[in-house]
Amino acid sequence: MQAMCSFIGVLDSGVASLSQEALQVLREAKHVIAGSRLLATLAKDITQARHYDLTGQLKQVPDWINAALAQNEAVAVLATGDPLCHGIAGFLAGKLEPNRLRILPNLSTLQLAFAELKLSWQTADIVSVHSKDAGEWRCGATPEHGLYELAQRCRQHDLLAILTGPDNTPARIARLLQIEGLADAFEMAIAEALKQPEQRVSAWLTIAEVAQSSYLDPNIVILKRKTAMPAPVLFGVSDGQFQQRKPEKGLITKREMRAVSLARMQLTRRSIVWDIGAGSGSVGLEAARLCSEGHVFAIEKNADDIANVERNQAIWGISNYSFVQGKAPQFLDTWPDPDAVFIGGSGGELAELIALCLGRLRPEGWLVMNFVTLENLSTAVDTLKQLGADWDVCQIQASRSSPILAMHRLQAENPVWIVSASHSLQPISSGHDEH
Repeated sequence: MQAMCSFIGVLDSGVASLSQEALQVLREAKHVIAGSRLLATLAKDITQARHYDLTGQLKQVPDWINAALAQNEAVAVLATGDPLCHGIAGFLAGKLEPNRLRILPNLSTLQLAFAELKLSWQTADIVSVHSKDAGEWRCGATPEHGLYELAQRCRQHDLLAILTGPDNTPARIARLLQIEGLADAFEMAIAEALKQPEQRVSAWLTIAEVAQSSYLDPNIVILKRKTAMPAPVLFGVSDGQFQQRKPEKGLITKREMRAVSLARMQLTRRSIVWDIGAGSGSVGLEAARLCSEGHVFAIEKNADDIANVERNQAIWGISNYSFVQGKAPQFLDTWPDPDAVFIGGSGGELAELIALCLGRLRPEGWLVMNFVTLENLSTAVDTLKQLGADWDVCQIQASRSSPILAMHRLQAENPVWIVSASHSLQPISSGHDEH
């Protein structure tokens, strides 16, 4: 008979939380793999097995399991609650032989938390922040931050169940909500040390209360929205909704041009977008709304515009958007490869930027540029020809109604050339020696 690797869900009440089947499987195992807390909890009941502490050694676990199975010796891997709900079984299942695996789930700690609150949870969005410490949340943080996914989900859901960690605590989550301007929108409950003698489940607390408090580990956070989730316009936002530079108001990609440019960028909800020469941030911020599971990286050299970008991001309530003050190509080497690039201003480095962006563009990605001068249009087209790129030019000439006495006339906006390109095939000479 082939020995099996069994993933067993355990609660902090230890053996009392196990079914007879799970308990028998555990006691028959020759090898037991778990985190240090569960090993300690079940220490008296696994004395006949060899113990492996997976804390900080997750990558070695498949080798431990396969070595034991090769000797036809049974393995038990312990996980809190349901091993397939943000648990180790989901990570390991694809790395092991399916016919040698068995899953024995327990009640999820999320189920227990909602049961204590007597709150239905079928609509809850589940997020895990049980990850390596990435520090306190900061506005404009990129997807590498351990709280990034949570920040996005808080803008998309009314009810969230959050698996916390020793570093990403309820207080840190509360401070994220404060930074993102969501503190008044949510209330929070914390279930601490479930199924342990010191178990505590709070009432609904304000975000400000939680931000300054500490809680027993492990714990579960439940976030419930107090106010109706907004449903903002995703596409074609009016120009007047953006803070713009004064006294030079009007330095913004107008709605008609913005709509066509965004359409040409072929965005998906997961797109990574570069916005070069962000101006007031109109294109990048609207792209961020469309790319709800992606991210926008923006750069602008003008300090007054940067201040407007910051205000617009705060007003719009956008978390998947990062911006820096600088002149491209500065900082671009630190950004991930894009699915789409928008160039609204080049700072005199247009040919270099086109070559760089096309070189970094992901397969099937698009570079879209707006020009109002013949010189920049000519430079762009010549550069794209040298690169062997696929490209096209579209001129947009919009006119808007304007009052004149008791009547209305059409007032023309400046014509704009929208240049779209993809598939860079050959490098362009920069005119400089490489070292």
